[in-house]
Amino acid sequence: LTCAAEHLFNLKFAAKELNRNSKKCDKEEKAEKAKIKKAIQKSNMEVARIHAENAIRQKNQAINFLRMSARVDAVAARVQTAVTMGKVTKSMAGVVKSMDATLKSMNLEKISALMDKFEHQFETLDVQTQQMEDTMSNTTTLTTPQNQVDMLLQEMADEAGLDLNMELPQGQTGSVGTSVASAEQ
Repeated sequence: LTCAAEHLFNLKFAAKELNRNSKKCDKEEKAEKAKIKKAIQKSNMEVARIHAENAIRQKNQAINFLRMSARVDAVAARVQTAVTMGKVTKSMAGVVKSMDATLKSMNLEKISALMDKFEHQFETLDVQTQQMEDTMSNTTTLTTPQNQVDMLLQEMADEAGLDLNMELPQGQTGSVGTSVASAEQ
């Protein structure tokens, strides 16, 4: 059980590390978005597109870190259940030995007390198992849209108060207009 408890600690530490990495990626995504606005204001669409791609990559990386963190948390919950089950099994073995001794003496009060203790331990196990299942079912994953770069460029242009369609080269206006129309729908 001590080895499992040590692994449990390491899993929880890894999950926190993954969460920290996700937050770091979120910060870097925000910094890239600020760079997009500056590039759009300077009418430098090539640089704005590069920063948009970087922002999307950081966003996807943050999501991946969160996804991995959720998976590690799920494993940690399973290890926690195993540790708890080990403790309950050990307690049950003690209860069974006590029940054997009590049955030999046929003291009904002791039998009743032991059965109550046994039921209490099973109720505790049920609560812990339910908590683990709830944690597992609350784990969700996120998806991102196809035209992320164009939509992010339009969003940053809107926030900067600029008309992106007029500043894009001729070949790109259709895709941005389409993605904005689908985003509005």
